[in-house]
Amino acid sequence: MPSLGAFLCAEAAAIVAGVNVVLVHGFLNRGSILRRLADHLRAEGHVCFVPSLKPCDARCGLPKLAEELDRYIRASVPDGTRFALVGFSMGALICRYYLQEMAGVGRVNAFFSIAGPHTGTLSAFLYPGIGVRQMRPGSAFLRQLELGTDRLAGLPLVCYWTPFDLMIRPVSSTRWPRAEHVRILTPLHSLLVFSPTLLRDVARRIAALSS
Repeated sequence: MPSLGAFLCAEAAAIVAGVNVVLVHGFLNRGSILRRLADHLRAEGHVCFVPSLKPCDARCGLPKLAEELDRYIRASVPDGTRFALVGFSMGALICRYYLQEMAGVGRVNAFFSIAGPHTGTLSAFLYPGIGVRQMRPGSAFLRQLELGTDRLAGLPLVCYWTPFDLMIRPVSSTRWPRAEHVRILTPLHSLLVFSPTLLRDVARRIAALSS
């Protein structure tokens, strides 16, 4: 029968194995849209941080939201620790700006994009505001991100996408060439973050970061 000391060591190892994960919501969302994914990861022993960035319509611009994300991370994630970064929809672009333009890549050990509009979306012509304009195909913001992709060299990158996405048009924008692609057959853009297939795959990949 294992000794109490061995049991406590095993428990401590399990705690250490947990990964810090920061999850960033999308346009007109709050952090609560990622609650199911966060709860799934927490159940597997990971520590999740889920900010609600404001304004959620990005009227101030995506770089401003990335700055808010940076402040949240500095205040919430313990200094000197690395973390996995997950971005849904507009949140994927906020994450990329944080990674590429704010040196966030130095703290991150993997980036997961869920339905991110990496080359923009035509639906961004239907809403006003600085941040939405930055999500239009060919915007200066997107060109800046494209020029800075080499800063992500060596960082594991995964894109989750659905061919039935009606929010990101064309849907090919969600397939970032630099990343590994995972196709998930969900009927709507917003349902992708609730897909059991996505939950399992993200959890599997994040668990591998602690091994």
